[in-house]
Amino acid sequence: MNGLILIDFLMVFSFNLLFFNWLSALLFATSLTLSFFAFRLYDTESLQSYNEQLIRTTVGTIASFIIVLMCYSLLENEINRYHFFGNFLFSVAGVPVLNVLVHRLFTKKLPVKKYLVLGRREEIEPVLKEVEEKSLGRYRFVEYINPSVETVKAKQKLYDAVLLADPQFEHILEKVRVENLEYLPNLVEKTLKRIPLVVMEKFREYYEVAFNNVKDDSPAKRILDVVVSLVALAVFSPIMLIVAIIIYLEDGLPVVFKQERVGKDGKIFTMIKFRSMRNEKKDSPKFVDQEKDRILKVGKFIRPFRLDEVLQFVNVLRGEMSVVGPRPEQVEFVKIFEGQIPFYQLRHKVKPGITGWAQLMFKYSSNLAETKKKLSYDLWYVKNRNIFLDLRIILQTLEAVLWRRGAK
Repeated sequence: MNGLILIDFLMVFSFNLLFFNWLSALLFATSLTLSFFAFRLYDTESLQSYNEQLIRTTVGTIASFIIVLMCYSLLENEINRYHFFGNFLFSVAGVPVLNVLVHRLFTKKLPVKKYLVLGRREEIEPVLKEVEEKSLGRYRFVEYINPSVETVKAKQKLYDAVLLADPQFEHILEKVRVENLEYLPNLVEKTLKRIPLVVMEKFREYYEVAFNNVKDDSPAKRILDVVVSLVALAVFSPIMLIVAIIIYLEDGLPVVFKQERVGKDGKIFTMIKFRSMRNEKKDSPKFVDQEKDRILKVGKFIRPFRLDEVLQFVNVLRGEMSVVGPRPEQVEFVKIFEGQIPFYQLRHKVKPGITGWAQLMFKYSSNLAETKKKLSYDLWYVKNRNIFLDLRIILQTLEAVLWRRGAK
């Protein structure tokens, strides 16, 4: 992916340098590459389809022009309509073709890595099948064994690497020298960008240490939260006023919905958002799928585009939420999930967010099984979060909103 980003940047930069000037070359190359990244042009799933590349390139190019237009008053003598027209034609005609060709050439030449797996097939095979698919066949888990010292010595020479899929066999490795040894958590996290609960169960001691070492928010993250929230509230203020008026005209007061949610360290706070459902008293907590009949007409528009959630930037400014983090859940649901889903409480190690890794990578969850899978993405974020991952999530949230990913 990083190689393709660099190739696209240099290609757009060279085009502008050839026909225009270095300032427009730098501005258009930077804005286009950022937009392409935001619209997930470099995800494996997008790279496999020319049509998907074409759609995302077109939308990303238009979005990048908005960034350029924001700088137009400072550069009106350097940029004209031909810059926009030329970059649009060049990007839409060239980038999708180049990306698909490079991706196909790259994947054809990928070496296949064959693994000997130390672990029981029935316990871990579903996860490793997903790893095989996600790696486009680069990783193959050929043989599963319940090992002894002798079998490991005899069989490891037949494979490119040995994968320890169960820590109870770790004592065997103390007696056998394995040159290419890999551990299941590292391989799974690197490939799937989530932590399946079955893997956490297997390597419970490792993950207990890892999550005990999760640190509080850095000053940089708090600064990012405040800056993004102030900018977002300023930009969305006219839209917020219009939404508030429409809600009032359709269903009266209140226009703001308040609900207790669970935040960092299990502390309860009041989350605010625009009301998108009719006022009715609920007997018990429900998934959104169970309340479709209550959604207002305006709610059918603002919910898919997350406009009902823009008020939560106020929660961010108060320090109750972050821009990026696991979504805050209802108190009643948390009590249920903590009783039925192992490790659920670990998502409360960090502040909840308006957007997050799980929202980008998985759909809206409406049952227990889907909640478990979504949790696996939240746990990966909690364990691996940093300021650069937050910036990536913020950028790619635009794509999630337009593609209605994870929304109801």
